[in-house]
Amino acid sequence: MEKDRTRTLVLASLMAALTYITTTVVKIPTPTMGYVHIGDSFVLLSGILLGPVTGGLSAGIGSMLSDLLGGYPLWAPGTFTVKLLTAMVAGQVYKKLHLSARTLISGIAGEAVMIVGYFLYNIVMLTIFNAGSAAISFSAAALQSFTEIPFNVAQAVVGIAIAVVLLPALKKLPVKITA
Repeated sequence: MEKDRTRTLVLASLMAALTYITTTVVKIPTPTMGYVHIGDSFVLLSGILLGPVTGGLSAGIGSMLSDLLGGYPLWAPGTFTVKLLTAMVAGQVYKKLHLSARTLISGIAGEAVMIVGYFLYNIVMLTIFNAGSAAISFSAAALQSFTEIPFNVAQAVVGIAIAVVLLPALKKLPVKITA
């Protein structure tokens, strides 16, 4: 029992670290002041491999650290929440499905949460702060937030593709995982 908890803690820490690294190392800046990264692959894998709760926490912490340490501290609370929910949904859908395409389907469900979550958080952030100047109206914030969606969709597609490719290899590791 204690050995299983230690193993889970180590794996959750490893997934948080991999999420942080893959979010931080390859950053492609977007014209909307954000960036696209491949970290979502490990957000999804965290939820699938560790289950919704542990995987969600691991993904949320790893992603949040990327914002805290990478110059986006105002985004850290939203990132933690969005990535936690993304991994939780992906993990829950993966657990419920028994299809050969369940990694793909759970990835799509999880990444839909990410796209909607960041759209909503971006609106909140823009209505409170507008890049250091005065807040803008809700409708202007919503309109500007729509410009983020294509970048988040691209990030989601790449994250899902990498997760689909990596999961079979990770399942072969000599560690007990939930997938």
